[in-house]
Amino acid sequence: MFGIETLTGSSQAAALVGVVLVEAMVLYVGYGALESAVGSTVLKLLGGD
Repeated sequence: MFGIETLTGSSQAAALVGVVLVEAMVLYVGYGALESAVGSTVLKLLGGD
């Protein structure tokens, strides 16, 4: 994937945790931007407030 498998023990675990945290931040920002861009339109289509 990112060459993480070449690391050993604790280094591999730390790198994997770092990759997962970065992925989570990217998804959080991405979904936030998507929600702010189309959220009100979807609510209007569904009949919400």
